[in-house]
Amino acid sequence: MPEAIWSPVHLHRTTGSAPFVLLCEHASLHIPTEFNGLGIDTETATSHAAWDIGALDVATALSDLLDAPLVAGGVSRLVYDCNRPLEAPDAMPAKSEIFAVPGNEDLTDGERQNRFGLIHNPFHNTAAELVRTQRARVGDALTILTIHSFTPIYHGGRREVEIGFLFDKSSAFSEAMHSIEAAGGQFITALNQPYDATDGVTYSLRKHGEDHGLDSTMIEIRNDLINTKEKAITMANHLSRSILRSQEALERLRQVSP
Repeated sequence: MPEAIWSPVHLHRTTGSAPFVLLCEHASLHIPTEFNGLGIDTETATSHAAWDIGALDVATALSDLLDAPLVAGGVSRLVYDCNRPLEAPDAMPAKSEIFAVPGNEDLTDGERQNRFGLIHNPFHNTAAELVRTQRARVGDALTILTIHSFTPIYHGGRREVEIGFLFDKSSAFSEAMHSIEAAGGQFITALNQPYDATDGVTYSLRKHGEDHGLDSTMIEIRNDLINTKEKAITMANHLSRSILRSQEALERLRQVSP
């Protein structure tokens, strides 16, 4: 029997006045009961395949520190990955890295469309409306920040990068963040790592940022750095300073550019 109440999207600090909107698509590991647990075990249901560990804590802390609205996903990415379009094979993966997802095998077009309507559309419609509202409030200087985390070990390989700044075609904010972080030297950072646009990970970034001429970056944080609330808050404090410095640097650059 379906749950009485579950939501595919949650909002935080919607009246924030800063020129930022935060998105956290993989914030939740919740699997609504009508999906029968997707046939997965507890290890899979709590793994990095099910959600971005620590990302919501970082995003919420950033929202408060920056005074910026946050749109967070309310359902596990294994039910529907809100950072993917309907046609993407990994929008509802039958296997994610080493984890099998029996409940996603042999889905009919109708079942895929149902999840798309239940989860993707409310999340992205809400995000689009919030971006429009915030742009009306602060103007075209609005920046879209998407917050993600990644596992240190992937398919048996160790990932040395600690924070990645990802983009599709519009690189300015990502490059500013990377430059500031590299100069600081506290973390191992890189552009378009551990993923890039060819992996299909910039869907939300394009949909709400780049396609509207807005600055944007996808911040990927290695999850061993944010796997407790205390560590996540420490990371958010660090990133908030780099975000503000990046915004200021781009504003100065654009003021002197012809």
